[in-house]
Amino acid sequence: MQTLLSEDPVEKMTNSVGASPHVIVVGNEKGGAGKSTVAVHLALALMRMGKTVGAIDLDTRQRTFSRYMENRAVWSAAQKAALPIPRLAQVSTGVSRHLDEVEEEEKQNWKAAIAALHPHSNFIVVDAPGSDTFLSRCAHASADTIITPINDSFVDFDLLANSSNGALEQARPSLYSEMVWDARKHKAIREHKSIDWVVMRNRMSMINARNKQRVADGLSALSKRLGFRVAPGFGERVIYRELFPSGLTLLDLTEQGSSIHFSMSHVAARQELRDLLIILKLDALHGQAFPF
Repeated sequence: MQTLLSEDPVEKMTNSVGASPHVIVVGNEKGGAGKSTVAVHLALALMRMGKTVGAIDLDTRQRTFSRYMENRAVWSAAQKAALPIPRLAQVSTGVSRHLDEVEEEEKQNWKAAIAALHPHSNFIVVDAPGSDTFLSRCAHASADTIITPINDSFVDFDLLANSSNGALEQARPSLYSEMVWDARKHKAIREHKSIDWVVMRNRMSMINARNKQRVADGLSALSKRLGFRVAPGFGERVIYRELFPSGLTLLDLTEQGSSIHFSMSHVAARQELRDLLIILKLDALHGQAFPF
């Protein structure tokens, strides 16, 4: 594959801050795939399981993860409810007019955020932007696990590989896939560790369709070539959009003060979250029962 970075954007960063918490990056280079929804629910599920969690929102414009936590803090204070909220570190973009200086500044900002969260976190969950940025590359290169949500369509399949010739099995890896490959290479050189890459089929339709099966078959074939694992994601549910103003998640619907009726659909959605945690195979959760 083509190498996209001439050097590691976070070279020897881990050595400078000691043994790092497990870093989970939720990323792709496309908006609307549900990255922030996945990142929020994953971070709070880990906290519900007794883990300390730090978070970094790298979408410095939309700030969906940050706004979600702000809404959560407001709701929690109003209801006098002690809801878990991850420790959030901010990472600023560079301000220099020179590219090299901007990247050096952003690299130092990234390292400072990781260092700030390091003493307090079993896990660090990173919500990456839906575009190619230097900070996003820093995050991917620092990851222990990368979760790439894609909508269940060939439009999002193209995020991973170019299938313009119609042969999914022969699809050419995309720029994003090559960036992940590059991050994994640098991680192996720097730390002698691998990055676990999980592609998550997100916002899945409840209807079985021929196109849905073709996407599944294409991902299965592509996973063997690119080295990722495929995870079933979250179903397409209105509840995810309804929860944002209050900052609640599917794990908070039975909290006192919640006005949303807990239904069988929500039970199924919680199972999807449990299934994701099982598929991630996180060592810190090994043998632990789900409290939700």
